Amino acid sequence: MSTASVTARPGAVLADLLPSSRVRDAALVLGGAALTGLAAQIAVPVPGSPVPVTGQTFAALLVGTTLGARRGFAALALYAVAGLAGVPWFAQGGSGVSVSFGYVLGMLLAAAAVGALARRGADRSPLRMAGTMLLGEAVIYAVGVPYLAFAAHMSATAAIAAGLTPFLIGDALKAALAMGVLPTAWKLTNKS
Repeated sequence: MSTASVTARPGAVLADLLPSSRVRDAALVLGGAALTGLAAQIAVPVPGSPVPVTGQTFAALLVGTTLGARRGFAALALYAVAGLAGVPWFAQGGSGVSVSFGYVLGMLLAAAAVGALARRGADRSPLRMAGTMLLGEAVIYAVGVPYLAFAAHMSATAAIAAGLTPFLIGDALKAALAMGVLPTAWKLTNKS
């Protein structure tokens, strides 16, 4: 395969390197939703919090970044709607509305945000990728923590203590992983 056949045009995301078709887009959206659902099953309970540490947020941000804003949003929308309809693929095999559903709603917006940034090249260097992931996490928390406070009848301080603070170290590790994975994927695709 020549370099010209895998080098992406400006404004491309990794998924755009695949041959374009509606079938491809549908498969990517379905795959993104399934990946998020599978990653949500990697869950570790957090003492004192109704929200576990999961791979779900990392998968959602990875889906948004690799698929772009439109397909990333669609994948997370499919994930949310299917989970609301009873598919047991929210954290720890859950479905329906729970006190942590706000994080799922935040993931919809975050996937679109990081996907839009990826179209501007934010996924091609480690430093920009770290900033992109941290912004995506901030969007998730901006929706998830207030929702947790409302749904669980917590004060803002209690919701931050239960739904944000315990997750910061894990989020930093997720950002570090993304810093290596996505820019490396771009470098590999640009080699002959």
